[in-house]
Amino acid sequence: MAGDTGHGQQLRFTVLGPVRAWRGDELLHSGSPQQRALLAALLLRGGRTATAPELVDALWGEEPPHAALAALRTYASRLRKAFGPDADALVSESGGYAIRVGAGGLDIDTAEQLAAEAEKARAAGDRCGARRLINDALDVWDGEPLAGLSGPYADTQRTRLEEWRLTLLETRLDLDLEVGCHAEAVSELTALTAAHPLRERLRELLMLALYRSGRQAEALAVYADTRRLLADELGVDPCAELSELQQRILQADTDLNIHFTAEDRPTAGPTFVRPAQLPATVSDFTGRTAFVHELSDQLATAEGRVMAVSAVAGIGGVGKTTLAVHVAHAARHHFPDGQLYVDLQGTGPVVAEPEAVLGSFLRALGIPDSAIPDGVEERSALFRSTLDGRRVLALLDNARDAAQVRPLLPGTEGCAALVTSRSRMVDLAGAHLVDLDVMSPEEALVLFTRIVGTERVGAERDAAMDVVAACGFLPLAIRIAASRLAARRTWTVSVLARKLGDERRRLDELRAGDLAVKATFELGYGQLEPAQARAFRLLGLADGPDISLAAAAAVLDLDPDATEELLESLVDTSLLESAAPGRYRYHDLLRLYARACAERDEQPPAERDAAMSRLLDFYLATAAGVYVLERPGDQLLAHLTPTTHPGLTFTDRGAASDWLFAEAGCLLACVRQHANTAGLTLRRAVDLLLAAKDLAESGADSRQYEQAATDLLAATQAAGDGRAEGRARTVLTHVHSLAGRFDQADEQARHAVLLGRACGDPIPSCYASNNRGIIAIYQHRHQDAEAYIGQALDAFRADGNRPGEASALSNLSRTHLDMGRIQSAVSLAEQALAIYREINVSWRHANGLYAYGVALTRAGRYDEALAQLTEALPVFRDNRQRLWEGMTLFRMAELYFAVRKPAQAAAHAEQALAQLRGIGGEWRRGNVLTVLGRCLDSLGQPGRAHACWAEALAIFEQLGSSEAADVRGLLAPAAAA
Repeated sequence: MAGDTGHGQQLRFTVLGPVRAWRGDELLHSGSPQQRALLAALLLRGGRTATAPELVDALWGEEPPHAALAALRTYASRLRKAFGPDADALVSESGGYAIRVGAGGLDIDTAEQLAAEAEKARAAGDRCGARRLINDALDVWDGEPLAGLSGPYADTQRTRLEEWRLTLLETRLDLDLEVGCHAEAVSELTALTAAHPLRERLRELLMLALYRSGRQAEALAVYADTRRLLADELGVDPCAELSELQQRILQADTDLNIHFTAEDRPTAGPTFVRPAQLPATVSDFTGRTAFVHELSDQLATAEGRVMAVSAVAGIGGVGKTTLAVHVAHAARHHFPDGQLYVDLQGTGPVVAEPEAVLGSFLRALGIPDSAIPDGVEERSALFRSTLDGRRVLALLDNARDAAQVRPLLPGTEGCAALVTSRSRMVDLAGAHLVDLDVMSPEEALVLFTRIVGTERVGAERDAAMDVVAACGFLPLAIRIAASRLAARRTWTVSVLARKLGDERRRLDELRAGDLAVKATFELGYGQLEPAQARAFRLLGLADGPDISLAAAAAVLDLDPDATEELLESLVDTSLLESAAPGRYRYHDLLRLYARACAERDEQPPAERDAAMSRLLDFYLATAAGVYVLERPGDQLLAHLTPTTHPGLTFTDRGAASDWLFAEAGCLLACVRQHANTAGLTLRRAVDLLLAAKDLAESGADSRQYEQAATDLLAATQAAGDGRAEGRARTVLTHVHSLAGRFDQADEQARHAVLLGRACGDPIPSCYASNNRGIIAIYQHRHQDAEAYIGQALDAFRADGNRPGEASALSNLSRTHLDMGRIQSAVSLAEQALAIYREINVSWRHANGLYAYGVALTRAGRYDEALAQLTEALPVFRDNRQRLWEGMTLFRMAELYFAVRKPAQAAAHAEQALAQLRGIGGEWRRGNVLTVLGRCLDSLGQPGRAHACWAEALAIFEQLGSSEAADVRGLLAPAAAA
């Protein structure tokens, strides 16, 4: 038997590709095609003996040579010689031959074993596991089976193996759709249906994938195209399954959505993730027994009913979140598919937007960014579809009102939502309402005792009761007071009670609601050391969901070690929370209280402004460092408003980029917080958006970035600061252009350039002029484009901005293409790419590759163009540039269509649509749909092509784009037919 040779080297064979033999990593010489045909015929017998006549027939068919048997013996002898120490793997018996292969020694055995394991996993409900196993099986293939072999047996076996691979592909694609990867599957299915047009199962999967991607018209068009093709080619109607699917799509059958039952759901995998986002429960949770039972009973009934919703209302500090988190942890076993959590910041200055929350939930559930749509309604629908059949608990903490909550409800059987809010949500339909009051005196005393210690409290029970009464029996207030006492071993409970007693008049006046908490905050705050109190006050000034240690150090103007010591001491007193290692946050009441303390105690008031100025400096200096790593040589940094406080320094581009995207929420909150300032502070806020422009291009933070830019523009106008206004308009030009709002972008750019000239600021003259040229390109205003980009080119060169010069040259190349000056366009693109390479502009050289690839495509130099675009694609992908990744795929689609490879072109166009979802605007989507329609039409799918063009036309007509006329021309022949 072929196995370990004694030297640790196993003999192994491959037939799912070229027929080869290996010993370890050494490729053995397996001889001529006929000799390899013998090897394949023996390997495919699975160890069984093949007689000499059977082998002769396999190698030569009905016309064997006269010396066929002699040749057979010669081939067998040579194979044994090639096997060396494993010659006995090829045995002669019963007038024939057989090969004995050890476990794992033949690739087809490996693939069969993986396929069998996948079938078991699927039967057990592990769809993601089954999907991975089938992918592993498909990865065993190395091209065409039995590649290079001829003969009737090889031909028959090749057909069988290719059919088996196609069946595995269908199964894997079916699983793709079951686990929610429908948008990604469309591209592969488009290519496969082009290669196998009569295979109805592939058409059925494509219809379902398109329908689940929100492309109902195309899904129905697939059926129409299939019906016509089958009638023309075979004279038959579509199979019953295909016809039934068409009817269900027409009826918008909700059962076509992704559906998992409790017994049949994915247990693991990269697509469906089991989120476990619940915050840690407190170890000293006390009392609330009736509420715990009431809420637990509600959550326990989620299985088997539409959805359980419980809304816990109460004043701030009453323990709503603590109770909800405790109950959620206790109920986790009822929700095996995961638990989601979000702080909706309902009492903060800026509440969490449902659209953003849904985006984070979908990502947590494994949905890729490219598959997450824009808009609250679309995201909410996808959220509900994703949870269909799963048992997931969503804890929606600190909600402002029912309107904020409604889009976030799972809405499906087996799921539940637990909501906390200061408002009683009587308008949240179907919710079980719980009103949480202060603790009972007994519960309050138990909580106080657990924190302070039984020994200390037991000796002074009456004093302890006075303390909890002075705290208004509010859990948060009790916890803070008790933490202060626990940290001071020399104090007695009576000491604490007397301190509260000294403020009895105030407490009598502030007993109602949140004000009782304020009195307790006063006690805790009053016991802080001066440095702690200063940190508590100043850190509360910063907006944002939390704050990093480095940013906090900037606010306090301390080194990180001293800052961490202070912040951890505040955590110990319960005046601050540690959100994660190196990150801190306030309870919403404490943030408000800290700000009130800052206004009252931070003297002179300029200290407050100085702290926020240092934070702005920190973000600007750090973002500028990230910018220069991404764009070395770009002169933008030379024109930014100077900072006096340093930021973080990065040497690794990956770490720098990670910081920018991780800090996006806090950074943009800082920008918006400074929209009501003036002078250099306002200018720095605008410059921070310029330095953080990658946030606008990524898609993940585009909306928040745009809102910050809009706020700043209004502030610069109110302040009468022309320089800052010009830059704010430059930022908005970029934002509107990315979103496909070209008229708005051009208007902003026009004003920006005028303001830049008036103020002598090169930033608008360079960047806004360049963007204005790009907009003119998109709007087919060729002369304008050439003029604007020429102005930008001159401005970049005058400023010594080499990357900017390269960008302008790339755009000028595109303008010359549109004007028919092909050779000039190629030359300009070459110049741009040379500059990018000369200055080694990190990933931005991919923009040069992109422009060069587009120019070479128009010049008919397709192989060179494909090489450029292929090189650019992974660079964009690795640097989270979804817009440019999508546009590169689109250009590759155009190229493949130009070289008459419509199947590959259609697959790339589908990938482009997936990547551009939610970014790039409708105009770009319309262009991709137009090209996709051309590809599908060439593939003999006129119905689906018509659907693509109809959608593109609707987009262009709504935008008033000139492309509408071209698309009407494409639709006209179809309508006439």
